[in-house]
Amino acid sequence: MGRYTGPKGRVNRRLGALVFEDAGATRALDQRNLPPGMSQRRRKASNFGLALIEKQKIKYYYGLRERQLRRYFDKARRIKGNTGEALLVLCERRLDNVVCRAGFAQTRPQARQGIVHAHFQLNGQTVNKPSIWVKPGDVITVRNRPNLKKLYAEQVESGRPGCAWLTLEKKELTATVVTAPTMEDVSLPVDVGQVVALISR
Repeated sequence: MGRYTGPKGRVNRRLGALVFEDAGATRALDQRNLPPGMSQRRRKASNFGLALIEKQKIKYYYGLRERQLRRYFDKARRIKGNTGEALLVLCERRLDNVVCRAGFAQTRPQARQGIVHAHFQLNGQTVNKPSIWVKPGDVITVRNRPNLKKLYAEQVESGRPGCAWLTLEKKELTATVVTAPTMEDVSLPVDVGQVVALISR
């Protein structure tokens, strides 16, 4: 199965969180903060059901497939410290997330599309893999093409606010990873402890 391309507002309502951040999906959650469907009588979710919702939040928010998430979890388990926090930090370090956080894109799917179409360079090399993990000192730039420069200059001016672990040079369209992200930089409201318990089963 490929990436999710269905109604994003329904996913936001189903999970009760803003995992898709485009205007329509945000509006759907604001207007009706209830799961989709006609009946409003809902059975209480089991512990497994609640944990599954938390896992789905991470998958949809960062655009991960099940196999990718489990691979990230295996790597996070080998990192010293809290496994859940390490998992989210690995997700934050993805190139598509960094491009979005820097303000080059409004949403992660939009950032992913730009990377796949080779609009960006990482440390001077053109890249087309959204899943690359960045590290402190890495520099992301828009490729030196007039049409791309114009497109992303407009995007940066109207884009999202930056974050503490990235610096953005708007004139040069360059973002630099200053430090590794931490749990404080994760904006997704998720109980990662339940996710760890679910995947560890």
